[in-house]
Amino acid sequence: MHDHPTTDLDGYDWPVCVTPRCTRRLWVAEAGRWACRPCEDATTKRITELPGLFRRLDTTAMLMRGARRPGGATSGSKTPPVPPRLEVLALVGPGGIAARLSAIEDAWRKVLGWTVAPWRGSPAEAVPQHAAFLANNLLWACSSYEEVGQDIDDLRRLHGECAALASGEKRPGRVGIGICPVVVGDRWCGTALTATTNSHRVHCAGCGARWDGLGEWRNLRAAQEAVLEKQARQQREGVAA
Repeated sequence: MHDHPTTDLDGYDWPVCVTPRCTRRLWVAEAGRWACRPCEDATTKRITELPGLFRRLDTTAMLMRGARRPGGATSGSKTPPVPPRLEVLALVGPGGIAARLSAIEDAWRKVLGWTVAPWRGSPAEAVPQHAAFLANNLLWACSSYEEVGQDIDDLRRLHGECAALASGEKRPGRVGIGICPVVVGDRWCGTALTATTNSHRVHCAGCGARWDGLGEWRNLRAAQEAVLEKQARQQREGVAA
């Protein structure tokens, strides 16, 4: 039923949580579940906080370009007098938080054999209703819905986006740092690598190689330089031939 590692207990495959960032072994009391109870508890907290985060973002102060604090004074109008912050508008608009919660609700309703969610009104009206549905049915999803791990991860990312904007946090962007130098079979991987500006942790999406910490970062850079030197030498030899 689950994808999980094999233990040394007579080859028994111990079930693990399906949440991408968790994948810990389930307790005996969690037998039959897809997602573990800690993931369920954390997701419940995030779901219940989303309506409040929406209200903090859906203000003139937050929509105005350059707004920093969610508690700033507003003019009473939801229409900003200057070009809005697009990252905030993307979350509070029709295709934002409400639509992302609605997509999860509709998927759960389909599996449950229920009718699709009724029209919830504007995003401000819809978000609390979607959140209430997800909170009320999260236990079912963690216990009986195989795809719940991806939904839990989507809710984590959505909550993170909202919380970062509501607090004025500037999340570090990703930058390109060259290609993956790991040899796979008879060739080198060559996948484009990226990293955040505040971390030395790098993961290759192509071959799965990881570099954690400053020491391994330096090893990565040295390996990349060796690959580049080898490519340059091969190119020179090809031209000479």
